[in-house]
Amino acid sequence: MKNIILYLIPALIWGSTWFAITFQVGDVDPIVSVSYRFLLAGLILLGYSKIRKLKLNYTLSEHGFILLQGLFLFGFNYWMVYLAEQTLTSGLVALVFSTMLFMNIFNSRIFLKNIIPWKVYGGAVLGLTGIVMIFYKDLLNFSFTDAASIALLQAVGAAYVASLGNIISARNQSAGLPVIQTNAIGMTYGALAMALVALLVGYEFSFSLEFSYSLSLIYLAVFGSVFAFGAYLSLIGRIGASRAGYVQLVVPIIALIISTLFENYTWTIAGMVGVVFIISGNFIVLERGKTKQAPLSNDG
Repeated sequence: MKNIILYLIPALIWGSTWFAITFQVGDVDPIVSVSYRFLLAGLILLGYSKIRKLKLNYTLSEHGFILLQGLFLFGFNYWMVYLAEQTLTSGLVALVFSTMLFMNIFNSRIFLKNIIPWKVYGGAVLGLTGIVMIFYKDLLNFSFTDAASIALLQAVGAAYVASLGNIISARNQSAGLPVIQTNAIGMTYGALAMALVALLVGYEFSFSLEFSYSLSLIYLAVFGSVFAFGAYLSLIGRIGASRAGYVQLVVPIIALIISTLFENYTWTIAGMVGVVFIISGNFIVLERGKTKQAPLSNDG
């Protein structure tokens, strides 16, 4: 029963965080909202680490790798997600982001020298075919001046940057750096980095007094960034990364259902088939047998 609960917590939370992000875009610049979210989440985890008396002292080199993890996992990738959701529905962004499972495999081959099973290539082909089917109209009329085309690039870019963050996280864990503390410090680093970029570029630091903005910010920071990761990592510790990875199959489905209900996402036959292709491709990747596992993934 406990494993089921640990499975449902990240699946349901991450499936809904994509829609919650839509309340973060608008009056407040996306990069500023990202900074707020992970500063709050980082401070919560740092406070938890202090209370539990967990180690927070690390060498300069270790802080360097934690900084990299923060930039890629809790910074630039989410900035691009927030930008993409200004144009695309949250369900579509979640679906595109799920292709990070493929990217994890290929990046683990490049950076961690893991072997890629042949069936993973088939899964990747299915996933890419699914994306083409869903976005074929936008791809036929692709333009760097078209909002939908740019948003698609931002969603794909966010997935790839997050995948690189997964590789860094895998490296940090293999080096003995604990997950909770590296997330705590990494989230804080990511938040401060986004704030610095915002200052250098000249974005305005504002805060929306709308109830929906504040509530979604708290939900994303506390539930999406603290609780969901805590439950997911606990699940991995109990049943292993391979089986826990099935959470990633449920997340985009929940996100698409929510998007259909609240964002009036219109389904087409090509879109339905595309979703099946992407989910099937993800399933193949997760069912890659007894080969080395890809790094842990993260979601909205």
